Amino acid sequence: MNDEHRPAVTPDSPIGPDVDLDAEDVRLADGTRLTEQRAAEIVDEVRRRGGRPSLTGEAAPSPRIVFRVTPAVRDRAAEIAAREGKTISQLAREALEARVATEPHAT
Repeated sequence: MNDEHRPAVTPDSPIGPDVDLDAEDVRLADGTRLTEQRAAEIVDEVRRRGGRPSLTGEAAPSPRIVFRVTPAVRDRAAEIAAREGKTISQLAREALEARVATEPHAT
């Protein structure tokens, strides 16, 4: 990538500038060297996975439910989730699962 198309890297950028992995010695957590080829393989693996693991444990996406709440509810949920070491999604999932578990199945 030439410099005119390279994104600006600032001190608060989440990533640094491009690195020539075949020229520089960058190591993975297990100590193996990260090469351009291995980086491409890792990217392909992540793209094939398609995001987070399924909640069912199977190789299928988990259904999503999206809903809106007031800012006050969102802020309070964030406080509770942080206190419990959870995400807001985990907190909401637990609440919905508990409510659904108490409802009899329709026949």
